Amino acid sequence: MPRRPKTLLVVSQTFIPDPASVGQHMADVALMLAERGYSSGKYAVRVYASARGFENPANVYPRRETVGRADVRRFPFASFGKKSMPLRVLGTAVFMLQAFCAALTAPRLAGIFFSTSPPLIGWSMTLAAAIRRVPTVYWAMDLNPDQLIALGKIARGSFVERMLEWINRGILRRSTLIIALDRFMADRLAARNIPRSKIVVMPPWPHEDKIQDESAELSENPFRARHQLAGKFVIMYSGNHSPSNPLTTILDAVVQLKDDDTLRFLFIGGGGGKREVEEYIRKHNLKNAVSLPYQPIADLKYSLSAADVHIVSLGQNMVGIIHPCKIYGAMAAARPILFLGPRPSHISDLLDHHPIGVQVSHGDVEGAVTAIGQFQEMAAADLQSMGRTAATVLEESLSQSRLCNQFCDHVERALIGD
Repeated sequence: MPRRPKTLLVVSQTFIPDPASVGQHMADVALMLAERGYSSGKYAVRVYASARGFENPANVYPRRETVGRADVRRFPFASFGKKSMPLRVLGTAVFMLQAFCAALTAPRLAGIFFSTSPPLIGWSMTLAAAIRRVPTVYWAMDLNPDQLIALGKIARGSFVERMLEWINRGILRRSTLIIALDRFMADRLAARNIPRSKIVVMPPWPHEDKIQDESAELSENPFRARHQLAGKFVIMYSGNHSPSNPLTTILDAVVQLKDDDTLRFLFIGGGGGKREVEEYIRKHNLKNAVSLPYQPIADLKYSLSAADVHIVSLGQNMVGIIHPCKIYGAMAAARPILFLGPRPSHISDLLDHHPIGVQVSHGDVEGAVTAIGQFQEMAAADLQSMGRTAATVLEESLSQSRLCNQFCDHVERALIGD
């Protein structure tokens, strides 16, 4: 009688169909690994996630289901939304406790793959892996306590910073493989005395299968029709609104351009920075700015392609700490980029090597107004050419099929072996 396959655990508080980006990317990896494990007969994939939505806890998902070849199990009371910090911390703690207990009892455990959702999940998974004596792979989607220090949430050298750094270094040392999102993040990791041989640099990928270039049929785009965008030049920010991705500069530019009725600024998504956007709209009576929630995944092909230009923001002190992957969605939709952020950074690297957008520093409101005017004045053919170049760059080196396959190769070698 053949032996049961080993179990590879994927642990993420968010998972499809939740719209949070981390959960979407974790699902890509989990489903591909599950298909590979089924085909080879070497392992099966089990996913542990939350039964409630990350952004909206009113969204309730099945406690157990099979998605593709993956066995998905969701914990109750493991997410209470992001509006209240105490409730967010409570949801994180409950999820970590349940995941830890589940990892201790998972049958024939081969290894554990986790990311940064929720924060510090690596601590409980590293402890479980040490008890079970199995390897781990850590996908570093952001770095803490680096981010908390950069945002002024904690002081460098404080007790909290030293505790978080001690935990972080323990996770990094114990990990068999660490996947960083860009070269700047890899440098920060290596500075913690982590061998470069343990670090792989791989950017996140867009979901091209859910994003289409509708540039030839903008007038027929249902999203544009629904939001009365016909004849408007649309500049869009779509994704998490966070202090790590500040929008103050573009909001100040919108105030200066408030009387230009040919412009529409769309701010789509959620997060802690959403309040600033909505306060600007209300305080300055911005008729040409609209705040919208996250759009359903099935509608991304319409919402992202409804823009003429996409905004991508990276905080001045966030290089190597976070990696706003929304740029890849914009590139997949074949749209030019207005980048608000520092140079050098992984986004400025892309813009320096390919004519796909414009960089403006935070605080340079006049520069943002000028860049928007330049985009407006460009011929439609030139805008489309920039967008097509972005899509080509993505297809040739940053596509989902290419990157996700390479990613799973690394994970398999680290957790399953040859």
